[in-house]
Amino acid sequence: MGLKPKSASIVFYVSDIARTENFYSSTLGLDLERMEGAEPFWLQGRLDNGLELIFFEMDGVRGNTPALIFDVTEGGIDDIVAELAEKGVTIVTPVSEAPGGWSADFLDPDGFGLGLWQSGELPRTHR
Repeated sequence: MGLKPKSASIVFYVSDIARTENFYSSTLGLDLERMEGAEPFWLQGRLDNGLELIFFEMDGVRGNTPALIFDVTEGGIDDIVAELAEKGVTIVTPVSEAPGGWSADFLDPDGFGLGLWQSGELPRTHR
């Protein structure tokens, strides 16, 4: 299979991005970077162990946030999603444009939402 995760991010959908920035930066002491490309900006930070935290201001429903997003590091997100579908995995959101690249969402056997993200600099397919 084309996906063998080497890194992942945890994505939170929050109701107030400025309040979130203040809490995680001032209260918890995390270094967060404001990222442009979506309205409003989103926040990104990396813990010392390499785990990446990402915050978007948008409606989130308990159960779909936080979300675990696997990074596709060698390209081929279209191939990976096709292979997941062939294995009977429920694809919630097909490959679509995302800030800085491409993303897709799918469910694990218990219905937990998982996702893929790939940089726009990498090829979407190797076929």
